[in-house]
Amino acid sequence: MTSRLEISIPSTSTSSTPKPYTIYDITLRLPLRTFTLQKRYSDFITLHSALTSQVNGTTPPASPPPKSYFTSTTSSPALAESRRQALESYLRTINTDPDDRWRNTPAWRSFLNLPSSSSSNGRHAKDIRSTLNSGQPITDPVAWLDHHRHLKSTLHSARLELTKRDQASSAQSQHECSARAKKSLVQAGQIISNLDQGLKTFGTDAWGSEKLGDGEMRRRKDLVESTKKEKEGLENLLNAMVAKSSLDATIASASPASKEKLLSTNSFSDGHRKPATGRVLGKETDKTRALDNQGVLQLQKQLMQEQDEDVDVLAAAVRRQRIIAEEINEELEVQKSLLGLLDEDVDRVQGKIDVAKKRIGKIS
Repeated sequence: MTSRLEISIPSTSTSSTPKPYTIYDITLRLPLRTFTLQKRYSDFITLHSALTSQVNGTTPPASPPPKSYFTSTTSSPALAESRRQALESYLRTINTDPDDRWRNTPAWRSFLNLPSSSSSNGRHAKDIRSTLNSGQPITDPVAWLDHHRHLKSTLHSARLELTKRDQASSAQSQHECSARAKKSLVQAGQIISNLDQGLKTFGTDAWGSEKLGDGEMRRRKDLVESTKKEKEGLENLLNAMVAKSSLDATIASASPASKEKLLSTNSFSDGHRKPATGRVLGKETDKTRALDNQGVLQLQKQLMQEQDEDVDVLAAAVRRQRIIAEEINEELEVQKSLLGLLDEDVDRVQGKIDVAKKRIGKIS
């Protein structure tokens, strides 16, 4: 099956370390997003060895270019360009090969920071449970995405339990649904904490060489903030439901004398009820003063639904802005590469002009 992933290496750069090396900018284009990774030549060699070992010793359909022992890519632009093209061809050959064994390996997906394949869901589910039990931060970029998907599933389960609780008719069923929803929310809180700590400790990618890109880090921070707000909303809804049930149970269990005393306290001398001045559970507004408890809950659900719709509209606008920003970034990268080539051409022409001037000086 043909891969829906498009891979290219449009440009290279040089590291700012004391011992400089060439960095290859890998652009990955997925159906819904595009992002860039930075790798060095040794990462490709490590990838090739890992692919071979993880597919029962079978070598991939292509090999990375050989190492140069006498010339460095940092001092030879021609060698850097030649290696860039060879590495791009290497990745594209594996990506488009009909045999997808190499594309389904953890090494390939970890190298390109891709989500895990469905064939390894069982193993990742076990890893997620192990991480939750240990409470350790998630510092592997691929595992981070797996845990985030598990977090979204956990929040969805909590929302379903709250819906079941709202529809339950017996107190026992409501209690069981509340317990399951609370358990899911506690687990979601632990996952959010692990993800947040993992983002703070991200120093290198899965291959221990380069950091995640700034854009990818911002995207993951936005994902964490979004799930935090979703979890807080579900917790508030659960607390409101529990408080309402407690109030209803108190009223239902009150004795007739207590009810009569309550009514007499809130009555005028002519026997008419006094207007309600407020609820115990919150400050009254013009919208809620005329509603009973069920009406207030329904109003809260309506307001939350309207807020969710507003958030969806805002999220769509943000996604459009992000796509535009990524396209601008890609264009800037291309222009940067073209300017680099132009700078090299100018240096080469200037060198020729200097040589010509020296020859003219000797002639004159």
